[in-house]
Amino acid sequence: MEKSITKGNNKYGTVEVLNLSEWGRPFARIAAKFLEKKPISVIQVTNLHFLLSLFCAWLIFEGYIVESCFLLILKGVIDAVDGELARIRERPSHFGRYWDTVADTIGLIAVMCAFGIVLEWEIVLTAIIILSILLQYSLFNHFSILMRILGSGDSTSRIDERVRPVAQPWESQTTVNIFHMIYVIFFSWQDSLVSKVSGKGSKKLRFELTVSSFLGYGMQSIVIFLLALTQNLDYLPHLVLGVNGFLVALVLLRSRFE
Repeated sequence: MEKSITKGNNKYGTVEVLNLSEWGRPFARIAAKFLEKKPISVIQVTNLHFLLSLFCAWLIFEGYIVESCFLLILKGVIDAVDGELARIRERPSHFGRYWDTVADTIGLIAVMCAFGIVLEWEIVLTAIIILSILLQYSLFNHFSILMRILGSGDSTSRIDERVRPVAQPWESQTTVNIFHMIYVIFFSWQDSLVSKVSGKGSKKLRFELTVSSFLGYGMQSIVIFLLALTQNLDYLPHLVLGVNGFLVALVLLRSRFE
């Protein structure tokens, strides 16, 4: 998701970790390598997976649920292409990092609202599910960033985004300022909340990163597709609020009391 320069094109730098949500990254690297010399920008790739999210929401609303859930998996792979492309081209982007988060969030809200309409959720339940998923993503991202710091890896994302970054030479400071403000207003509260409830983490952070990676989009999209394929999407709230909630508690306990 994030765009940065990383030694060896590994966003975790020198650290090798088991990230369950990055099963699609090898495919993303192949696609990024193919696009390396092509006249396609990283932002255009981000725009593509953003539009695909909105298309999936429309498909769900129209009743093509299995097809939509399959495309959501594909969207997750494309979502990793922009970061890989930025690393290959050695063009980290603060604007790209912020826009990627905004695009993912809009897409998530659209998809979950579509599920809420089709599955006849109460509005309050839909809102709780969206909020829960956002916080679960934030928890995974928190430990992902800590692991990158530990391994001297990808440095575009930060634990505390409230300080406005200086734009890279190849991006506009005005654009970075605008999207930084958007991020701070709508997303920094999530980072702050997760940072407060999380502890320092275990020494190597591998437990926290691997367990919380199940909460990441890559794994969640596969589970949701399996629920759709087996006609068990009624259990989606149980996944988000039950199974995922248990994993959040497990990670936080390990992080605080290691």
